[in-house]
Amino acid sequence: MAGGKQADNAWRVLILLFLANLFNFFDRAIPAIIIEPIRHEWSLSDFQIGIIAVAFTVVYAVAGLPLGRLADTASRKAIMGWGFVVWSVFTGLTGLAWSFLSFLAIRVGVGVGEASYAPAANALIGDLFPSEKRSRAVGIFMLGLPLGLILAFFTTGAIVNAFGSWRAPFFIAMVPGLVLAIFVFFIKEPARGAAEEIRISEAPISQPIRRILRIPTMWWIILSGIAANFAAYAANTFMVPMLQRYYGLSLQQAAVTTGIIVGITGLIGLTGGGWLADKIHQRSERGRLLFGAFGMLISAFATWFALMRDHTEVGLFTALFSIGWLAQYCYHTCIYPAVQDIVEPRLRATAIAVFLIALYLLGGAFGPLVVGWLSDRYAVAAMVASGANEMTEQFKAIGLHDAMYAIPVSLLLTAAAMFMAARTFVADARTMKGQMNASAPVIVGAPRVA
Repeated sequence: MAGGKQADNAWRVLILLFLANLFNFFDRAIPAIIIEPIRHEWSLSDFQIGIIAVAFTVVYAVAGLPLGRLADTASRKAIMGWGFVVWSVFTGLTGLAWSFLSFLAIRVGVGVGEASYAPAANALIGDLFPSEKRSRAVGIFMLGLPLGLILAFFTTGAIVNAFGSWRAPFFIAMVPGLVLAIFVFFIKEPARGAAEEIRISEAPISQPIRRILRIPTMWWIILSGIAANFAAYAANTFMVPMLQRYYGLSLQQAAVTTGIIVGITGLIGLTGGGWLADKIHQRSERGRLLFGAFGMLISAFATWFALMRDHTEVGLFTALFSIGWLAQYCYHTCIYPAVQDIVEPRLRATAIAVFLIALYLLGGAFGPLVVGWLSDRYAVAAMVASGANEMTEQFKAIGLHDAMYAIPVSLLLTAAAMFMAARTFVADARTMKGQMNASAPVIVGAPRVA
């Protein structure tokens, strides 16, 4: 499929965006790794642990919408740079938390800072790369997710052991974030729509959110995101404590194992998945979404079979869940380019923000909350079934393991929504191109710089 022009500085900017994304996910992964020390220090239930994830996620989602709209009208590098400063400072302050409530309050600050990043960065990628190259570009950008998780899961346990405190990783994580923020401020931004075949109208758009939500494919994409993020945030929040409780691993062993499951797999899933998605998209307009849907089906069944393994089969559990998580990474390389193909350039950051607010409020927030609530309920059920009168760590291990079955169920729902999105995608993509041609039928000779 023919496309527009690629910006001269596209790869340099993409590498910087990737590095910023890496520390975005590094910072937000730390709380999931030190859950057990926090749980014991403040005597928390799994439902309260879920609330920690919810506090960050809800603020991240709510703040993302106005910041995303701002990214469609103002300087994207300024929005990303100042957001980077805010989330890095609040990450450091997390290490000073003195109670459960203070921890929640500080994580709210991290959520506001990080909310500035994804809409602006994704919109910027859409203006740096033409349509036929966006899956690969998004795949590289999203490598920050698994590499950030790998860095967090492989180092946080060792840092805790070295300093004898769960607070140390937060202080250390603050420093590289502040350094990278400086480089973000010096990005040379392309003009909005610079990578398109036609020149973009500068006229303001009335009722932008309503215009986005009139696109049928966007609704299926939003539903898929809710289900996908439910699974992802539940897994990222509770994988380390489940491995500690159910499989008897130490904090460092559980963190490294989780790094393999949710991190190493992403290196293959995002690079290989992005390359395959672009190839399939060149042959079939709806092929990219169908490819992602099949990946989510594989993910659902692999993670289900992993959870069916006995508590003595940690190796087999790790292998099966890793296969499933590798397949689910294809979601990112298929969904974000699809959004950019059905939404005109002037609304892309807003569209990503609308997508993210649903993704996090209804998916990312409820994943840890529901699994935490189910964990507490199933732990009580296990205690009652055994005839015991006192809650023990063994019952909490059973409860958390059984609650994790919610993950493959939500992955299956993700696949179904992506299949439905593929059915309406072609018509919506052509409608978007028709609207752009009707409003501004001027061929672009080269990328323009703002």
